[in-house]
Amino acid sequence: MVNMIVLATNNKKKVEEFQEILKGYNIELKCVSDFGRLPEPVEDGDTFDENAYKKALHYAKVLGLPAIADDSGLVVEALNGEPGVYSARYAGENATDEENCYKLLEKMEGITNRKAAFQCVLSIAVPSGPALTYEGSCQGVITETMQGSGGFGYDPLFFYPEFGKTFAEMTAEEKNTISHRSKALAEFATEFAKVRIWIDQRLAEEKPPKPDHSQFEDNDWSS
Repeated sequence: MVNMIVLATNNKKKVEEFQEILKGYNIELKCVSDFGRLPEPVEDGDTFDENAYKKALHYAKVLGLPAIADDSGLVVEALNGEPGVYSARYAGENATDEENCYKLLEKMEGITNRKAAFQCVLSIAVPSGPALTYEGSCQGVITETMQGSGGFGYDPLFFYPEFGKTFAEMTAEEKNTISHRSKALAEFATEFAKVRIWIDQRLAEEKPPKPDHSQFEDNDWSS
């Protein structure tokens, strides 16, 4: 039975979140930074699904362990889905959250259809390739000015009508009850017993490949 899963992240808060979800399952969770310097995946997919899978499969193959990755972003109806998979770099590589928000406001100037959705895809892959996918979304509208100081990314522009406030104006507890990521995680949590069986079956069907160290320089893997 699988007893270790890798999270395709260096974000300790995400690790803590998954640890809370999987407590009681006797699963050891590792993040990529626990393994030293690793080659990064190329996130060149056209969808959140593709990028989540690319990340999960990349680390599963490199480390020879089951891996979980998520990809998420903002989809605006009037902009044909922009910024989408480019949400984090909408205003350019290494753009700040504020710069991305200002670019979105500029693109939305004069547009009356403000409908948008935050979307998240969670992918769980095994080294031989197969994966499971969980999705979550949250519907809202884009405001005309930034509102609120909390959260991150496009939160100051994403207004959730049922609560009457933007994500940036919500408490963390409020946001976690309705956010796209929390919905994907909730579905994953309720099915983890089945997920664990699926992982065990996939690993038993075909001996997992040895960790792929070919992408490392000698000094990387030994560090």
